Amino acid sequence: MDPKSSSTEISVEFPTIFRIYKDGRVERLKGTETVPPSTDPETGVRSKDIVLSPESGLSARIFLPKLTDPTRKLPLLVFIHGGAFVIESPYSPLYHNHAALLTSEANVVVLSVNYRRAPEHPLPAAYEDSWEALQWAAAHSNRNGPETWLNDYVDFDRVFVGGDSAGATLTHHVVHRAGIHGLSGAKIVGMILFHPFFGNGKPDKLLEVVFPACNGLDDPRVNPGKDPKLREIGCGRVLIFVAEKDFLRDRAWAYYEALKKSGWGGMVEILESEGEDHVFHLFNPSCDKAVGLVKKVVSFINHKPKL
Repeated sequence: MDPKSSSTEISVEFPTIFRIYKDGRVERLKGTETVPPSTDPETGVRSKDIVLSPESGLSARIFLPKLTDPTRKLPLLVFIHGGAFVIESPYSPLYHNHAALLTSEANVVVLSVNYRRAPEHPLPAAYEDSWEALQWAAAHSNRNGPETWLNDYVDFDRVFVGGDSAGATLTHHVVHRAGIHGLSGAKIVGMILFHPFFGNGKPDKLLEVVFPACNGLDDPRVNPGKDPKLREIGCGRVLIFVAEKDFLRDRAWAYYEALKKSGWGGMVEILESEGEDHVFHLFNPSCDKAVGLVKKVVSFINHKPKL
């Protein structure tokens, strides 16, 4: 076979997302643009890039709000980006801007995780990276970790984990894992799922490509509503966002119902954005419904339980 033909012949393609060529080369069709860390002149939010594991290459972008009282400890939001497990990163404009907005509005430190992406690193690599990032952050509770912003400014009794789409899948996994195995040094107060990408018990072409080791359609890593241990989720509050026109809408509602019936003792709330599609808030953050979504996240993070 002509080697030139194999380099241009497509083996697998997901239109608008990525394609794999027969020679193994991967081409991402969007979500490759990046922006550097910065200081926002309007909000005062600062960001920087950090390496969590030189061995695996696991890294993150961390965001710090403008400090009015440097002695006050702030909540931590570990954020896990979406993109079908394949595209986007914490460094893309969409996710940099979203994390900076949440940092400013909620007055929270955000650790945005740069997990290894499929198909070069098939799942469950992203699951393991997300769990490692959460453990890495929690290890700073002794105030002697490698990242000074976590040592100096985070209240480790107020940790949240959130993510959108595929990142919400990973978010559920790490919070559930913390419930089963524990998380030394930190207390996860709440979980935020933006338009989660959960399985629905039907064949999924994307998952077949990015997760060849999946244990079937009801593998709890992709279809957590079918997990007999769902009740062991490791936080007391869950906030789920869905969008009316999102093809994943019904899966999130099914997860919500399963969680309520699981025997888990926490509080779960689900909010649906009428007339909107998947992760609309990333693409149009200034629209009324996106502003309302962020306000709900701010309220969720800064909620103070009645004594």
